[in-house]
Amino acid sequence: MKKPATGPGLILASKSPRRCYLLEQAGIEFSVIPSSFDENSVKLSSPDIYVRQLAESKAGDISEQYPDSWVIGADTIVLIDGTILGKPGSSTEARTMLKSLSGKTHQVLTGYCICCHRIGRLFSETVKTEVRFKKLTEKEIDWYINSGEPFDKAGAYGIQGIGMFLVRRINGSYTNVVGLPVCEIVEYLIKENVLRLTIDD
Repeated sequence: MKKPATGPGLILASKSPRRCYLLEQAGIEFSVIPSSFDENSVKLSSPDIYVRQLAESKAGDISEQYPDSWVIGADTIVLIDGTILGKPGSSTEARTMLKSLSGKTHQVLTGYCICCHRIGRLFSETVKTEVRFKKLTEKEIDWYINSGEPFDKAGAYGIQGIGMFLVRRINGSYTNVVGLPVCEIVEYLIKENVLRLTIDD
């Protein structure tokens, strides 16, 4: 079976290099047009609804500008003991987040939205993965913060990078923790004939 061949134009409404990488690894052709939607305009609600609404808003923003294209929007949050962890703005914040995750199980929620404005199609969902951290020493935390990796990632870590050493185990989708539930997204795109599986004779 060959890699999926694209039908209508597909746009990723995110500048995240991790989301780009995941779609590229899945053999999908797409354009990157980041949304400028103001995330602060979405009111905080239950985490699963909140992250899905963010994804819908980002996808909708780009879909209105490119009505003939299919657009993927996504947003990822880390949840520990009912508290949402965003991206740390300082070493102090990163240290606080990593300490709160140390030795515990937290949840990574990614809301995603796939839509096409012209035909009035929109699908959105939230995918949850449980992640168990090892018990971290102060030296490990300091070393990881010094690597610089925590600062552009929700929860102050990246499972696909150096931060993989923090993770004891996961329950659920690995790509969801990276930032995009690829299985679910590809499944929907195939269903809508946006991606077509082709086999050469």
